[in-house]
Amino acid sequence: MSRESGRKKIIWAARQMPVLTLLAERFKTNPPLVGVRVAACLHVTAETANLARVLKSGGADLSLCASNPLSTQDDIAQSLRSDYKIKVYAKRGVNSKEYYKNIAECLASKPNLTVDDGADLVTQVHSKNKRLLKNIWGGTEETTTGVVRLRALAKSGKLKYPIVAVNDALSKHLFDNQYGTGQSTIDGILRATNILLAGKVAVVAGYGWCGRGVALRLKGMGCRVIISEVNATKALEAIMDGYQVMPLIKAASLGELFITCTGDIDVITSDHLKLMPDGAILANAGHFDVEINIKDLDKLSSQKTLVRHELTEYKLKNGKALYLVAEGRLVNLSAAEGHPAAVMDLSFANQALSLEYLVKHQGLLKPAVYPVPAEIDKEIAQLKLKALGVSIDTLTPKQAKYLSSWQTGT
Repeated sequence: MSRESGRKKIIWAARQMPVLTLLAERFKTNPPLVGVRVAACLHVTAETANLARVLKSGGADLSLCASNPLSTQDDIAQSLRSDYKIKVYAKRGVNSKEYYKNIAECLASKPNLTVDDGADLVTQVHSKNKRLLKNIWGGTEETTTGVVRLRALAKSGKLKYPIVAVNDALSKHLFDNQYGTGQSTIDGILRATNILLAGKVAVVAGYGWCGRGVALRLKGMGCRVIISEVNATKALEAIMDGYQVMPLIKAASLGELFITCTGDIDVITSDHLKLMPDGAILANAGHFDVEINIKDLDKLSSQKTLVRHELTEYKLKNGKALYLVAEGRLVNLSAAEGHPAAVMDLSFANQALSLEYLVKHQGLLKPAVYPVPAEIDKEIAQLKLKALGVSIDTLTPKQAKYLSSWQTGT
């Protein structure tokens, strides 16, 4: 793939991202990031490229590296370097050593702000690059997995600068995690396997926002969906939404397609793999490649063969075959192109405005994990509605007063 194909993809994605386009115009007119060094560890896709363009239009000195070894689109990276003069340290298919080398090169810019997707960059700052902390005013985090890690860091008392949890914004996780992950996960699995989903028994591990989005799309395409959960409330919600709920060990012998969406390790282990029927397909929609225990799969197998792009057949010693999509890595970005641009429009608008917020509040926030300010969340939703040509009702003064008072009752 060429730099030109990358440029065309970036321009096409921009057409689906009207909120970012509006922010780019605003940032260009009144740039909030002039002289600010930003280090971003994100999936290098056309959507991320448009966030990069907005940040640069706002005056940022941006360095970008990848947040997953298989999520970089090389033509996008080439276009960002050549057409937009943005420093990019990313290449698809790097090994673990090269992956962390790229993060180190990105951090060599001595950033004032960090943008993370999974908290690998922030973790490197806090563990191996502590000298950089004196330059950093704050950061943002894109994913559920990253927010979990950062809250653990904060709870331990070791978080050294404020982080805005972009993932937790209503205008982010209600749409990105549910509709984005739901569609792009199915996209990745279909590209890798070309299977017919209708009639399949699909098992979804985890019924958070990502899991419910995946389950909804599977159900809509004719799958019989089973949910496994460890949270009683979420399990009950899945039942009320019309799904079967059972322990994963029980579902293991029933499923034909297994998708993990938990953010935790060892969700699928040898105990489950031994019970799976011949031909079962495994995919992971969680951030890291730890949800399906690949070592267990290797131990149970006598042979493995790449049978399609991003699909590996594992011949088990008992004669059965299991199929792993995208090496157990994030399937929607490893086997497809990630979330549609229209949904990333909301997520990356949150990123841009949260970085602007951190600049305005430099030195005023203690090291902690903060929510996206409510006014930013509301503004993004309003801008998206405006871009879609949708208007909504507004409260009358009388209605607003009623909702804010306690005196009026029955």
